[in-house]
Amino acid sequence: MANKVEGHIEFAGDYELNHVFLHTHLKEVFDIKGMMVELNIFESIFKNALTGSIVIADAQNLIAKLELNGTERISFRLATPGALDTQRGSIDASIETGHPFYVYKITDRKQIAPGTTLYTLHFGSREFIRNLRTKVSQTYRGNVAYQVIKILMDENYLDSKKEISYEPTGNINDVVIPNMRPFDAINMIAKRSLPEKSRGVGYYFYETTKGIYFRSWDNMVSVRGSQTRPTKQIFRYMPMNVNDDTIKDKMNHDYQSVESYRFVNNFHDIAANTALGTYAHTAITYNFYDKSYTPSVYNYELEYGMTKHTDHTADRFAKEKYAVAAESIVDTDDKKISEYPESRVSLLPTTQFLHGDSDTGAGYGLDVKQDGVKFVQGVSQKAQIMNGTTLHMVIKGQSYLQPGDIIEFELISVDEKNPDGEPDPQYSGRYVITKIRHQVNDVKYTNAIECVKDSTKTGFSTGFKKLEKINSFSGIRNIYTAENAAGETNYGSS
Repeated sequence: MANKVEGHIEFAGDYELNHVFLHTHLKEVFDIKGMMVELNIFESIFKNALTGSIVIADAQNLIAKLELNGTERISFRLATPGALDTQRGSIDASIETGHPFYVYKITDRKQIAPGTTLYTLHFGSREFIRNLRTKVSQTYRGNVAYQVIKILMDENYLDSKKEISYEPTGNINDVVIPNMRPFDAINMIAKRSLPEKSRGVGYYFYETTKGIYFRSWDNMVSVRGSQTRPTKQIFRYMPMNVNDDTIKDKMNHDYQSVESYRFVNNFHDIAANTALGTYAHTAITYNFYDKSYTPSVYNYELEYGMTKHTDHTADRFAKEKYAVAAESIVDTDDKKISEYPESRVSLLPTTQFLHGDSDTGAGYGLDVKQDGVKFVQGVSQKAQIMNGTTLHMVIKGQSYLQPGDIIEFELISVDEKNPDGEPDPQYSGRYVITKIRHQVNDVKYTNAIECVKDSTKTGFSTGFKKLEKINSFSGIRNIYTAENAAGETNYGSS
C-alpha cells in the first residue's frame, strides 16, 4: 500500500490513508481499507454537495453480516504527505476532526471469484442528505449573503457544521422561499447575488473537501475584484525522465507534470454562444406596476472588460484578452460579433413594491430598470464559463487542490518556428479548477481535474478590415418552370 510512513513522501502520487472505517447502523465499526479496490471523491463548482464512491472486494461477506443497507457512514483522512497546511491540505472525513460521509446507495454487486463479491458503496456529505430531508418555507430580508448563511446553519434546514467561506454581497433583497429544498433555495438566491467589490452577476454555491463556498466567478479569479489571484499550482505537459540529471527538484517536477490532457472544448462554440446570448442579448423588461417596458442590450465587446477573467491583469489599460476576436468584422454587413442584439431576445417580468415596502425591482433589490441590465450580464457571464475553453487533465494526487482554485497550464505551441518553446498564445495561461475527481487505489493517488478559462493568454490581433463582398445575387429559380423548360416528363401521370 502506498505511503506507509506518515508525513514522508516517497514519490509523486504517494498518499496517507491509514484507515477507511465503515460505521454500521448497529454502531459497529470496521476498517475496510484492506478490502478497498478504489476510492473516488467528486467535487465541482457546479455541484452543491460532495459525493463519492468506494469499490469493495468483499471476501468476508460483510454485506450480509453487517446488514449493509445504505444507512452507514464512512470515515477516513486522505492527505498528500508533507502538505504545508495539514488541515486544509487534507481531505478530513474522520469522526474526530472532520466530517464523515453518509452511504446512501449500494450498486454493481457481482461475484468475481468463489467467495468474493465486488460492489460499490456510494456516499455523500451530511449536507447532501439533509437537503433531501428538509424544506425551507420562510421569508428572508436584508443582505443576500447572510440569507444563505442562515439556511446553511439553521438546525431545521442544513444544520451545517463545516467551514463556510462567503464573498460579501453588495445588494439587499427580500426573498420568499416557498417550500423549497435548501439547495434549490440557495441556488435561487445565488442567481440574484451581486459581489460587493466587482461587477459580476450571480454566485456559485458549492461544497469542496475543505468546506462550503458561496462566491462569484470574479472572486475565483481575483482578490477583492482588483488584484490578480495567485495560482495554486503550475502544470506542464512534459516527459517524466527519471534519469534526467538537469532536474534539481524531481518531486516537484513530477507534481507539476501532466500525465495526460485533452481539450474538451478548445475554443468557444460560436454557434451555441450566439444562440445563448453570450455576445449580444436583448432583454425586454415588463414592469407590472406601471405597465411600462424597458429594453436592455448586452454588448460583449464593450462590457467584457467590466468584469474579471482568468487571464486579466490589474492594469486597466492592458489589452483585452477576449475569448473570441470581438473587435473583428464577422460578416459582409460590416458588423462585429457583439452587434447582433437580436441573437437572443428575452422577456423579463418585474415589478415594484413586490413585498409592500420596497420600490426596487423583483430581481436584484436594485432600481427596477436594473433588472434587465443585470439579467443580460449574468446570462453572458455564465455562458462564457459554461461554454468556455475547457481543459481536462490527469495529474498526481494533490489533496490540497479544490474547485475554485487558480492553476496555470504551460502548453508549448506546436510550431516549427517556435524553437524556444514559447507558450501557446491562446490556450496556455490561467485556468479555474471547476471539477476534481480524487482517485485512490493500492498503487497511487491521482486527480482528474477539469479547468475552464473565459479568456485567452495574450488576446487576439485587432482586425477592423472589412470582409470581401460575396458574389452578386444568383437569382430565384422556380423548379416547376425549370422542369418544363427542360422537357422533363412526369412519369407518375397516366
